[in-house]
Amino acid sequence: MEIKILRDVLATNEAVAKENERLFGEKKVFVLNLMASPGAGKTSFILRTIEGLKDDFKMAVVEGDIASKVDAERVREQGVPAVQINTGGACHLDANMIKNSLALLDLDEIDFLIIENVGNLVCPAEFNLGETLRAMILSIPEGDDKPLKYPLMFTESHVLIVNKMDLLDWTDFDLERFKGVVGRLNSKMKVFELSCKSGEGVEDWIDWLKTRLISFRT
Repeated sequence: MEIKILRDVLATNEAVAKENERLFGEKKVFVLNLMASPGAGKTSFILRTIEGLKDDFKMAVVEGDIASKVDAERVREQGVPAVQINTGGACHLDANMIKNSLALLDLDEIDFLIIENVGNLVCPAEFNLGETLRAMILSIPEGDDKPLKYPLMFTESHVLIVNKMDLLDWTDFDLERFKGVVGRLNSKMKVFELSCKSGEGVEDWIDWLKTRLISFRT
């Protein structure tokens, strides 16, 4: 019975996600679904991305949290529209939450929409939101064993951001072993090593993303 319920939930979500995807396609909005554990640096990464792209693209952010609106306020301070979704305990965003949030955004005035999912390496990987690209962040302090513990997140994501590289020398994180495991799980995954704090590696991410955004709109 539990399996049937889960299948029903995912099937319903997938139907709404397809509606979202069609709408984003019609409006030419590139959508990034950003997933990570709490504390991995999602909001800092979003702010760095805004800094690198806001002069060339019209951006907006949907912020998902169990509670609070702190992250959305930080985004708005950068002059970028932000919608806050508080799930009230749910460990992920779903397609219907995104569909409802779109009523608060003018998609005709957006080139690039970032969805910051709820901090979790489990549930968000299972729920399609209608996004163009799925990216996940793993920070160095979390350890290099996470691909073994949460394989679905790594197999379902298109991009992996290894954040807080400035802390690598202060931990026992084995970067080469980590990348080897990731490569075996998902050989097509694009990997960026960077530090949102120092700015190291951020430019490579911005340049790559700019190319994707330009290609998407042509």
